[in-house]
Amino acid sequence: MTGKTPDEARISGLDALTGSRVSPGSRALREHLQATLGILAHEALEVLFLDQGHVLIAHERLLQGSAKRLLLEPGFIFRRALALGASAVILAHNHPSGDPRPSPEDLEATQWLVRLGRMLGVEIAEHLIVVRRGCHAMLRTPITRPTALAAFFDLKDSAPGCVHERGSVCPTAAANARLAAWHRERRRELIGHPSLLANPAWDMLIDLFLHAESGRQVPTSALCIGSGVPMSTALRLIAKLCESGIVARNPDPMDGRRKFITLPAQTLEGLNQYFCGMTR
Repeated sequence: MTGKTPDEARISGLDALTGSRVSPGSRALREHLQATLGILAHEALEVLFLDQGHVLIAHERLLQGSAKRLLLEPGFIFRRALALGASAVILAHNHPSGDPRPSPEDLEATQWLVRLGRMLGVEIAEHLIVVRRGCHAMLRTPITRPTALAAFFDLKDSAPGCVHERGSVCPTAAANARLAAWHRERRRELIGHPSLLANPAWDMLIDLFLHAESGRQVPTSALCIGSGVPMSTALRLIAKLCESGIVARNPDPMDGRRKFITLPAQTLEGLNQYFCGMTR
């Protein structure tokens, strides 16, 4: 049996919940959101539309943003709710950093949505911040008096930057690095001549970073092949990277003829910070 894609899993979860009474504290709902929304590398807004009895009418992903922010448009949400005949909604957006704490922008936007909902007859039952390992219910968080109403709200990830254990790869950074690697491969596929268009030293660092995420070690020969330049050129670049301390060369304990290329802690942290600063 093949595994489901995130979109297939989301649709499957919808089938199970539609027509049932849904509570923001439902374990099944939260586990579903963590598995589908919490894994994304970019911010997105999911909305559950409920009837008067809080029975689920529909469940839609309405908006998508970048790795750190999402422009939330109240009019778009409430127009859709009224079109579906919904009396209440549960909002959920993710923080790709893995930090479930609400930012000041999250809290202010939520209070305005609650007030607008009261005027329009659509209850904001809850606004959840979703990460891979949990959810935070924002209506349980004390909120200060909001400033002037805006046409849209800028939801921001509460994390100041990378959120990861020292010496590990940040999930947001890894997602952006995979995107950079995809662009590289797409460029090679569409244009060709990889040795002419390559940035081989940087491509090597991207490959090492992505292999570090999965815990795989990279032999020198494999790193050379992936660089897109002749073997002799790649070997010279690896030697220079080792001399500068940007990468390290370690012997294979099972085969003395083979060397593994790894990222020292300082380089790994630099790549985490670099890729976390990118937007999708």
